[in-house]
Parts: sequence; C-alpha cells; structure tokens
Amino acid sequence: MANINDFKNVKQRAKKYSEYLGLDDANKKTNGARFGFYLLILECVTSIKDIDELKNMVIDTEFSSVVFKEKNNDLGVDAVHVNLEDRVIQLFNFKYRDTFKINSGLKLGDMVDVSKFLLPIVNGIPDGMTDLTKQKVELIIEKLESDEEWKLELYMVSNENHPLELEDPTVIQFKDNYGMQVQSITLEEIVAYISDLPQDLNAKFVIDSESVMTYEMDTLSTLKSYLIKLSLADLIRITCSDEKMRMNPTEEYKHLQGQSLEMSLLFDNVRGYLGSNTKFNGNIIKTIKDDPNKFFMFNNGMTITVKDIKAGYQNGRKKFGCEIKGFQIVNGGQTLRSIYEFCNNQFDEEKLANAEILVRLFQTEADKELTNDIAEYTNSQNAISSIDLKSISNFQIQLSSYLETYGILYVRKAGDTGGKEKEYNRRIPMDKVAQIIYSDMGFPDRATNQKNALFEKYYNNIFDEENLDFDNVLNLINLYYEIEDMYEKSETVGFHQKYLYVIFLSTRLENSLEECIEALERFILEYKREEELSAARKLIQKGFKDHVVESIESQN
Repeated sequence: MANINDFKNVKQRAKKYSEYLGLDDANKKTNGARFGFYLLILECVTSIKDIDELKNMVIDTEFSSVVFKEKNNDLGVDAVHVNLEDRVIQLFNFKYRDTFKINSGLKLGDMVDVSKFLLPIVNGIPDGMTDLTKQKVELIIEKLESDEEWKLELYMVSNENHPLELEDPTVIQFKDNYGMQVQSITLEEIVAYISDLPQDLNAKFVIDSESVMTYEMDTLSTLKSYLIKLSLADLIRITCSDEKMRMNPTEEYKHLQGQSLEMSLLFDNVRGYLGSNTKFNGNIIKTIKDDPNKFFMFNNGMTITVKDIKAGYQNGRKKFGCEIKGFQIVNGGQTLRSIYEFCNNQFDEEKLANAEILVRLFQTEADKELTNDIAEYTNSQNAISSIDLKSISNFQIQLSSYLETYGILYVRKAGDTGGKEKEYNRRIPMDKVAQIIYSDMGFPDRATNQKNALFEKYYNNIFDEENLDFDNVLNLINLYYEIEDMYEKSETVGFHQKYLYVIFLSTRLENSLEECIEALERFILEYKREEELSAARKLIQKGFKDHVVESIESQN
C-alpha cells in the first residue's frame, strides 16, 4: 500500500505538469496540482507526451473554465482520448485529493456519475450539451456507429489507496449495460509509473542446485550470470517492499499475503501495467489459479540485471544460495504485477509455492550501457510499442543528456518530469523530435501520417547514430518553436503539421521564415480549392506534398 511520501511525490510531479498550463499564481495554488495530475495520468495511460495534445483531451468543468476560458459541463467525464490507430475510446474520471488519508479510495458513486455522459452516446442524441463535451460525444457516436470495431474503456483514477471494486455486481452490470471495460488506477499504480532512479536494492534466495545454470561470456571473465527456476512465492519475497523479508530466505510463505511490490525495481522496465482485464495479464492470473504447475511452461519469464552477485553451492551441493545486489527488473514487469495481483486478491500459499518461473540474472556491474542493451533486446521480443522500446536505447539517452544541458527536457518515457533540482526552458517528447528531424530530411507527410513507422521502418534513417549531429537536432528544435511563436504572434492559425511543413520549406527555399509561412499558407489555399477541406485535412493528404514540391519547382 502506498504511503504519505508516495502521495507527496505524486503531488510534486503533478505540480510540475501544471507549469505548462500558463496558470496565474492564484490558480497555481488552488488548482495547479489537480490540473497537473490530469496531464500526468493521461500521459501515463495514453503514452502521448505532447502537452497540447494532453490538454485537448480534458473537458473537466473547472479545467475548461480556468485553462480554456470556456464554460463546460463535463457530465461526469473529465477527459476523453479517441485513439484512431488502435480504435479505442478512453474515458477518464479523476478524483484528486489534496490531503492523504490512508484508507480512502474510489466509490461506486464516482463511477455511476459517468452515466450522464454515456446515456446520450447510447441514445445517439447529443442534445443540450456544452460545446466541448458535445464535440467529444459526437465523435464517439460517429466511431461507435461506424462499420469499424471500437473498444470503449473507462478509467477511474484517484491519488488515494483503495481502488474501485471491479468485481462488485454494480460494476459488472455497469460494464454490461454500456459494453465497456472499467479499470481502476490508484496511488500505488501511479507511483509505479513515475518511480525515480532507486537506491541499490538487495535480496537473498536459496534454491535446489538442479534449478540453476551458470553462464559466462568467456572463460577469463570473473562475471557470472545465471538462469534459475524460482517459485513465485520466492519471487514475491525478493521483490517486495519489506527489506527484511527480501534478505530472509527462510521467511514463511504465509507472511507474503498483503505484501506490496517494491516499485523502484521496475525503473528500467519499459512496459507499463495494462490491467488484469487484458488477455495477457488475465491468462497469467488464470494459470496460477488453475494450473500452477504449468506456469513455467506458459510464461516467458523475466530478466533481472544485477550489479553484483554472490553465489555458491551449499548443503553438500544440494542447495544453491545467492545474494543479488543492486538489481533491476528490465523485462517481465507486467508478469510480476499480475503475480502480485493474484497474491493480494486471491492469495494461495500452496499455488504460489508450486508455480515456478524462469529468471535470467545478468551481472552487469555498473555498466549502464550494457543494462540498457539487455533491456532493449529482451523487450524487443514482446508486444511492446516501438517508441517505448527505443526510449531505453543508449543513443536516445545520450541525446537526452545533451539536450538537458541546454535546458530542454527530452521526454522519452511517460511521467518524466526531469531532474528534481533542474529547471527546463522547454519540454519536448521524443516522437515530436523524430517528426521534426524527418520533416527537415524532406518527409513532412510521413512525419504526420506514419508516426509509428518513425520508430520502426524509418528509425535508423532519422536517428542515424553515425551521422546525426546533436547540434543540428538542437537547432531544429529551436527552429520549430520559433515557427510556433511566429504563428502565435500573427493572425494566422498555426498548428503542429504546419510547423513541420515550414521546416521542410525552410530547407527548400532561400527565404526568410516569414516568407516560408506565407508560401505554405498560399499552397494550402491553392490545393483542392474547389473542395471544402480544412487546412488540417489538406496537410495529411498524400497529394499535398506533391503539390508543394511542384509549386516550388515551377517557381525556379
């Protein structure tokens, strides 16, 4: 269970997010932490790191009044995200508390409030609503009534300890009535998203000698790594937040009930928890419950990097004792959290003792680069987003460190607010930097239309480790914000896609930025003039870039 220091940590992170909302001093004091909490959670759940995109998801009544200067009735839903790529509609209900009460949590009434938002969707009649809410409801109705298959998800979120009881009959009926999934996120899960670099953690375990295999990279190396078969009960013990229990191999398994996962162990793990109602996590829990003896066969196991390992045979070589110092779980975090969910909600000492898992222990000493490589390559075999996978590469970490020296927070992971004592002039997500670089390379169309491909098919071209100049990346970032600033000071409406095209034009035309902006606006006006298309719709069409290139060539 999370404690008051976890509560304070989340509150401080939330306040950092509120710095990007342009609040006056009075609203920073009264609303800063709460509004920042919205952005923090939205980033962690959706993996979208652009502040403007996150802001535009929020329809909360007070947020709309203060930030957007617009009156709005949110009808019980504080934020909406429509994921066009995965065809998922995500609704968020936030309950932010200013003071910590250890036993407080989400109530059924909080969920029932959302019905006011859902009923017009079910009826297909979005009447009598304020504009912000109506726009979201109309979009949701459009998607649900289309021929495509869409999923509807509700996230009940609080910075308190106790989640919504998802097995309560009222919750089950609510899910059935609206055909939606309901997930509950509370303080402990939030802390997992935002864990800082931890102090070194240690643990001890003893297993049968036939349950271990030793690996050495070469015969001269003193570093040894191990493949071990570990019971889930021992895995819980060595990863729990109780230091004494982690260091006591003879601890009785009955004491594991109610133990919480030491969240900082997942610092290098790139996959967040999806919730037990997803197929993969549900299967993990089902296997422990129904077929614990088959868990080893059904699960891929986990990977742990360790700074130092002290190990050896004992009891006449019948047992193998091991002490791991400075360890991190770099692959298998989702499995581990599912195991803890079973431990806390369906505790069965015998099943946890009988279920076993393959654990790879790699001794990396203080070699952070090797640790990152192990994390990247072991996770590349799993169903994980390409951008999350690349976020832990050594090259991206180097770029992040370089930009930080210029006061730029390069956001590689959700929930990243930078160093505690560091002040930043700008905050820019990794995917936006990829779009900027690729636009400069001549592909503003792909940069917006094929975002996932930027970290798959086009990644090595964009982030060319041999040729990409970090100084050039810095200059392009500054250019992007200079263009944004020029649009904001003009009477012309600007947005992200336009800024990318202006970067593209600035490399093709020997003109000033003002002239590049004027040229882009002219190209937009001329393209498919006879059709009633918005500028945003024109910019994402494949033919628009061809039109721009042809127009430039005709002028030369």
